[in-house]
Amino acid sequence: MAVSSSEYSSQFDHTPFYCEENVYFLCKKLCASGVADTDGSDLYVVFISNEKKQIPLWHQKASKRADGVILWDYHVVCIQRKRGGDSPCLVWDLDSSLPFPSPLASYVSETIRPSFQLFSEYQRFFRIVHAPIFLRFFASDRRHMKDLAGNWIAEPPSYEPIVAEDKAMHNLNEYIEIHAEDISTNVGAELINDVSNKKLGVVMNENQLEEFFSQVCQ
Repeated sequence: MAVSSSEYSSQFDHTPFYCEENVYFLCKKLCASGVADTDGSDLYVVFISNEKKQIPLWHQKASKRADGVILWDYHVVCIQRKRGGDSPCLVWDLDSSLPFPSPLASYVSETIRPSFQLFSEYQRFFRIVHAPIFLRFFASDRRHMKDLAGNWIAEPPSYEPIVAEDKAMHNLNEYIEIHAEDISTNVGAELINDVSNKKLGVVMNENQLEEFFSQVCQ
């Protein structure tokens, strides 16, 4: 019997408002279950944000609107590269109401909606980090989820905070600080190499996202 998208997504750990940790463990599970390469080399962690920390995304479960649009400060998803044939790259977004996972092209069309005219302060930028690097170096002690009085803004996961291989306790801010001047000028072999080697990956705009993945899927 076929498993529905909601049933499949429920097999993954998900704590609302902790998307970066959800994706961290999603990558680990995809690798351990054989859905992805054992070392995660076919997975990319994608941080979506901008300088104003205001990014509209559609078809989000947390939205109270019929079209599912919500204004996040940042969001994190996983994109899986599929080589050869007609298999599309897949987007794993535990916060989306779209099929799980979704083909990249339909996810971009439905969730990012590049044809929708936005004011400049709402433009989305994408930090692409290769999963094997992310899983080694990402860390979060969840300080960003506490108010000035030290109270939780949203209830944290029950497991211990993620500590990096180099013993870093918190570097989430380095991933979500995204500026227009960080955007790569062109998508080519050098950019693909940078994604595979740089701790914080590379930053690109909406127009470059699908072009990048069309190249790494070749």
